[in-house]
Amino acid sequence: MYLDNSATTQVSKEVFEEMKPYFMEEFGNPSTLYKYGRESKKALDLARQRVADALNAKPEEIIFTSGGSESDNMALKGIAFKYLNQGKHIITTEIEHPAIKDTLKFLEGFDFKVTYLPVYENGIIKVEDLEEAITDDTILITIMHGNNEIGTIQPIEEIGKIAREKGIIFHTDAVQTFGKIEVDVEKLNVDLLSLSSHKINGPKGVGAIYIKKGVRLIPLIHGGGQEKGIRSGTENVPGIVGFGKACELAANQLEEHQEKLSSIRDELIDKVLSTIPEAHVNGDMENRLPNLVNFRFKAIEGESLILLLDAKDYQASTGSACSSNKLEASPVLTALGLDPVDVHGSLRISLAPESDKFDVDEFVDTVAQSVSRLREMSPLWNQDLDYDGVMCKKHGDDCRMC
Repeated sequence: MYLDNSATTQVSKEVFEEMKPYFMEEFGNPSTLYKYGRESKKALDLARQRVADALNAKPEEIIFTSGGSESDNMALKGIAFKYLNQGKHIITTEIEHPAIKDTLKFLEGFDFKVTYLPVYENGIIKVEDLEEAITDDTILITIMHGNNEIGTIQPIEEIGKIAREKGIIFHTDAVQTFGKIEVDVEKLNVDLLSLSSHKINGPKGVGAIYIKKGVRLIPLIHGGGQEKGIRSGTENVPGIVGFGKACELAANQLEEHQEKLSSIRDELIDKVLSTIPEAHVNGDMENRLPNLVNFRFKAIEGESLILLLDAKDYQASTGSACSSNKLEASPVLTALGLDPVDVHGSLRISLAPESDKFDVDEFVDTVAQSVSRLREMSPLWNQDLDYDGVMCKKHGDDCRMC
């Protein structure tokens, strides 16, 4: 059973079938004037309309990209360099995706100042902190809609109102929320919004950015002037067609999937917490995505748990797929104020519509057995172990890491 749908999803049959003609039959370049090109252009127009409809946006406000990371880079760099003469201050949070955080580090090299708002134990910022962080130099606020590791949802609508009142451009990364909960650009009060196809049963390598009419930015990629001159390069027609179809399906089935996935998620939470000692849910219990839950288990290593589950044919993760090959503690979980040891014992389960075949009881039994096996080998699980007086050159007194 595949349980890592926040990393990527399976392309649906309907999406695949709609893409197929554009590989070999309708293969024209949409920038050309003859028949093959015109047919490809029609396909792009239809996909753009489908994405716009799913967001309650206008088709001309949708620009196709290679995915969420490019959309994030386009939003941040494009706005920063467009408005640098008006200010060089940007506000974000401590738990953003690497596509945001690494882009902001890049901008800091050009003397932009970035305020990283804290999140609290529930993984959500306080709006008061945002208001206090705003200065006359603030040109951009970028805060993700839903977190990719713990699934918590930020108060984007309220943040958007504040940004609009202050005349500040507001961007949100909606890669994880789009297709899972309602994402209405008018209700959210956003100026820019990032999307990715492969998170909603569409193909990899394609995404989009919503740019509200009237918002101007510096293009990230220059060239032939495609996508209204904002994103040059011949469009990935098959991918965009698939993305458009995936958006249409996600929008039409949103309520049904929300209800189904939240039911499975809640059953999973109840059974894990009631079955496994010292098991906890990371992030807010209410303001969270319907398809995602992140657990932590005391005194185990998450990577070892993933390998044991994989041996039983369950594919899950310890956190973001974009940083899963790194051994350092998750910045997202660390930002919640958790013990550094506990941070390493995390397990992320992310569901998809096809997860209705998921046997929760069998999975929880497997997790419980795996956790028990790992704890038998863990010196940290001995509750009688006295840590007083232990010295560690790296971490200091009472180190539980080494």
